Amino acid sequence: MAHDPLARTSTAPPADTTRPTLTGSFGMTASTHWLATGAAQSVLERGGNAFDAAVAAAFVLHVVEPHLNGPGGDLVAIIAPASGGVQVVNGQGPAPRGATIEHFRREGLTEVPGAGALAAAVPGAVASWLDLLAEHGTWELADVLAYAIHYAETGHAAGRGLCNVIATMAEQFITRWPTSAAQWLRGGAAPEPGQVITNKAYAQTLRRLLACAAGGGSSRGERIGKAAEAWRSGFVASAIAEFAATAHWHSSGTDHAGVIAVRDFEEFRPAYEAPMRLEFRGITVAKPGFWAQGPVLLQTLAILDTVDERRLDPSTALGAHTILEALKLALADRDCYYGEAGREPRSLTSLLSPDYARERAAAIGETASHDYRPGRAPGLEPRVPPLLVAESPGQQAGVGEPTVFPTGDTRGDTSHLDVVDRWGNMVSATPSGGWLQSSPTVPALGFCLGTRLQMTWLDPESPSGLRPGRRPRTTLSPTLLLRDGQALAALGTPGGDQQDQWQLLYLLRTLVGRYTPQQAIDAPAFHTVSAISSFWPRVWTPGGAVVERRLGSEVIEELLRRGHRVTVSSDWSLGRLSTVTRDPATGFLSAAANARGAQGYAAGR
Repeated sequence: MAHDPLARTSTAPPADTTRPTLTGSFGMTASTHWLATGAAQSVLERGGNAFDAAVAAAFVLHVVEPHLNGPGGDLVAIIAPASGGVQVVNGQGPAPRGATIEHFRREGLTEVPGAGALAAAVPGAVASWLDLLAEHGTWELADVLAYAIHYAETGHAAGRGLCNVIATMAEQFITRWPTSAAQWLRGGAAPEPGQVITNKAYAQTLRRLLACAAGGGSSRGERIGKAAEAWRSGFVASAIAEFAATAHWHSSGTDHAGVIAVRDFEEFRPAYEAPMRLEFRGITVAKPGFWAQGPVLLQTLAILDTVDERRLDPSTALGAHTILEALKLALADRDCYYGEAGREPRSLTSLLSPDYARERAAAIGETASHDYRPGRAPGLEPRVPPLLVAESPGQQAGVGEPTVFPTGDTRGDTSHLDVVDRWGNMVSATPSGGWLQSSPTVPALGFCLGTRLQMTWLDPESPSGLRPGRRPRTTLSPTLLLRDGQALAALGTPGGDQQDQWQLLYLLRTLVGRYTPQQAIDAPAFHTVSAISSFWPRVWTPGGAVVERRLGSEVIEELLRRGHRVTVSSDWSLGRLSTVTRDPATGFLSAAANARGAQGYAAGR
C-alpha cells in the first residue's frame, strides 16, 4: 500500500482512565452488571472455583439484565480449566423440528420475524450452565442459585437501560402481550431507574428446579442432572411449549403460534468443541467456530497482520480507516460463508490462511468502499444474502443497548462475564437472547423465549438458512488469549454484530499498542455498519461507520473525506467490554470492566 501523507503519528495511551486495572493473586471477576460480578466474587471468596462463580453470575444476570439475556436464551463460552485444554461451550440451541422454511412461507412470511415465539430457537442457556456446573464446578446447585433467587425474590434496583426498554415496550405489552405487562409494568407504567423490582415467578421456577434436584440421587452430578431433566422434559419445557402454541403478535405485524415442542427441549445437549485459533503478535487468539461469528475477529487480525503497523492504531484516521475496511471484508465473508447449514467447518479454514489474508488486504484502498465484497477462497463460492439498504446510517447504529421500536424492531444486546480463580481456571462467557422484549412472558415461569432464528434466512441454499435441528448463526463471541498453550486472558462484550469489532480495537491497543486493559476498554470506539445486520430486518449501510465523538474531530473529518458515511455517537456509548487476565509464570491476576452504561464492574483481590 502506498505511503499516506495524511497519516498521523501513533497516539500514546491515555494517562487517565475511568478506573484502575485491578490486580491481585486470589481471584478476579468482571461482568456487565455489578451484582453479577459481586456474586461471582462471593463464590470465589467462599471456596468455589471459576466455574461455580460463572454459573452463579449467569443466573444473576437473568434477573438483573432481563432485557439483555434470559433463561429462554442461549450462550457461548470459552473455558480453560487449570488442568489443561481449551474448549468452546456451545449453548446455542437449534431450530425446532417444526421450524421449516415451508412452514414460515405458509404463514405468509418472507423472513423470520424479530419478535415472537415463531422466531425462537431451542433455549440453550440454562441447560448449558447446568452442564458446565456438573462437569467443572464443585458447588451444589442450591448454593449456586441462591444469589439469583435472592435478587428475584427480594428485588434489585432497576438500571436505566432496563427501564428504558420496558418503557419503550409498555404500549405493546398492554395491547398485545398482556402477560408481559403483568410481569414488567406496575399500574400500566414502567419502573423508574433505581426502583426495586422483583421476578417472583422466576424465583419460583428456580426453587422448583432445586426441589427436583433434591431428590436426584447421592452425587452432586446426579442432583444437577435431575434439575436439567426437569428443564428439558418436565414442567419448564411443558409450560413453554403449551404457551408458545397460542397465536400472538409478531414483529411482522401478524399473529402466529410458535412451533417449539417438548421434544425439541428433550433433544438438546450443549456441545463442547475445540476453538478456532490464530496466532497474532505471539499470542494465540481462540474463538468459537464458523457456526458463530467468532472467526470474523480471526480473519480481520489475519488481514491486519499483513499491513504496515502505522495502520493498526485505532486512534488515528489512517488506522480507523484501515480497520473499518478490513472489518467490512471479514463481515462480508461471514454473511456469505458462515453457518451450520452450509459447508463442513474444515472447508472454511482457508478463510484464515495467510495467502487469503494478503489477497483480502490488497482490496483495502485509501477511500471507503461502498460495495459488498465477499472473497473467493479456493473451493468456495459465496452465497450472497439479500442486500436491503438501511434508510439512514442511524437505522443500524446500535450503541450498546438493545434498539427497540414500537414496531417490535429489536436489535438485541447481550451480557458478558469473565472469571479467573487462584488455581488458574478461566471462563469467558457471553449469554444472550430471551430478552423481555423478544416474545410474551410465560407467566408460570417468569421469562420468555428468545428470537435467535431471526439470524437465519428463508433460503435453502444459504449457509445460514433455516433448517430444523441446525443452529442459527449467532453473534455471541467470547475470546480467550493464550501463550504457549496457557490461558492469559478472557474477554468479551455485548453488541451483536459489533462484538468482534470492539474486541478487535481492544486487542490492537493491548497487543500492538502500549495500553493497559482498562486504558484499552476506555479508549474511543467505533464500528462499521457496512455489513448485513444479523438482526431483523437485516439491513446494511454501504460505507457506514459509527464512531464515538471523542475519537476526535480531526479523525472524524478525515474519515468523512475518505468517503465513510459517519454517524457520530455520544462520547461513552459504544461497547461494554470486560476482561480478566493471568500471568502463568507468576499467577498474578488482573481485571477491568467498562464504565459505559454505568453498570459493568470488575472485582477481585
